[in-house]
Amino acid sequence: MTEPSPAVAAAIEGELRLLDPVVRGSADVLAALLHPEFREIGTSGRLWERTTIIAALTGPDAPHPGPLTASRMRGDQLAPDLVHLTFDTESRGLRSHRSSLWRLSGGGWRLYFHQATPFIDDPFAEV
Repeated sequence: MTEPSPAVAAAIEGELRLLDPVVRGSADVLAALLHPEFREIGTSGRLWERTTIIAALTGPDAPHPGPLTASRMRGDQLAPDLVHLTFDTESRGLRSHRSSLWRLSGGGWRLYFHQATPFIDDPFAEV
């Protein structure tokens, strides 16, 4: 297996940070990791933007999911300033396929777009 490019490695590092409950609870850290034009399609199908996701994750009524475990993470550098990651997560029995776009901006690599699709079983998954 070859080492990922520095851009892909930076995106993977950022994505793994976003899975950390401590990071997810910090508005300042989230603001540093999320691109100003961030958008997400969550596992529920809800559309999120940067301000609403930060408020939802850090507010007094924020959910406290169990730890998110990532697997099968891989990335491709699509352009000098754009990386696409795909991976799966599991938390409390909920499994999701995930896709993220990371963009290089003045603040470094920041999450630009994210989509999560829940799944029960995936016969086509790589073992």
